Parts: sequence; C-alpha cells; structure tokens
Amino acid sequence: MIRTTAVPRPVRIGTALLGVAGIVTLAGCSGGTTTDAAAPADTAPAATSAPTSSATTDGSTSSSTSGTYKDGTYEATGQYATPESVETVDVTLTLAGDTITDVTVTGDPQAAESKEYQSKFIGGIKSEVVGKKLDEISVSKVAGSSLTSGGFNKAVDTIKTEAKA
Repeated sequence: MIRTTAVPRPVRIGTALLGVAGIVTLAGCSGGTTTDAAAPADTAPAATSAPTSSATTDGSTSSSTSGTYKDGTYEATGQYATPESVETVDVTLTLAGDTITDVTVTGDPQAAESKEYQSKFIGGIKSEVVGKKLDEISVSKVAGSSLTSGGFNKAVDTIKTEAKA
C-alpha cells in the first residue's frame, strides 16, 4: 500500500508565494543596468546630470576617416559629484589615427578641496593618456585624484561619440 502525506494548506500557499517572489526578484535583476567601474563605489555618488559638450575640429589637422575616429580636436565637459558639490572639468583632446596626441583639462572647482584634487589631476593626466588609443583609456585615479577621473571619463565618452568616423 502506498502512503501519501498531505501538506498543510498554509505551507502550499507560502511555497507558491515564495516562487512568485523569486520570479519577480529575478526579473528585476535582468534590467541591464550598468555601473561606472572607473569610480570606486565608496568615494562619492555618481553625478546626476549628463555632461554637456561641444565639438570643434581644428582646421590645421587633416580630417582622416581611415580609423574609428576622425582626426581633429574635440572638447567636452564632464561632471562628477563630491561629498560637498557637483564639479565639472573641461576636456580637450586632439586625435590623430585614433591616438590621443594632446590633452588639456581645465577645472572649475566649487569646493576648496576640489581645487587641490583637480590641480593634481590636471598635472598628471597628460602622461596617462597621450600616445594611447582613444578606446584604450579609462582613467581611475591620477595623481591621487579619483573623483575627477569620473568627470574626465564622462567627457571622453562624449568625445568618442562626436568623433566617430
């Protein structure tokens, strides 16, 4: 004789609800969100507004379309958040053959501490990116400044979009 044991009704309902909750949880995980790997999560929240930009092409540089990016000089502004304020950096990149040949970063610090970090970043960024392919750069910390890197990377992303061949 086969003996079966009935499961009490509250357990079956709880199991069904647990199954539905698991499906909802998994569905929420598949939203495709991304995180900014360049900025450490414990340093400051990400900037809430998108960078503004304007692109210009330097007339003295030829306009090559053989690579991924057009040769020229491009400018964009990137924003990043600090515990005290939202800061911006203006980035000007010169490209030739998809390679960065020059970079200039200008800060507009709102907080005293930001002035120090932006200054350090500006002093060290050229050696980090000049001579490298545009698609190969993503700075995380330059001369002790990690948050400024976030604004720089956002400006570079805008420049990549505008310089597409």
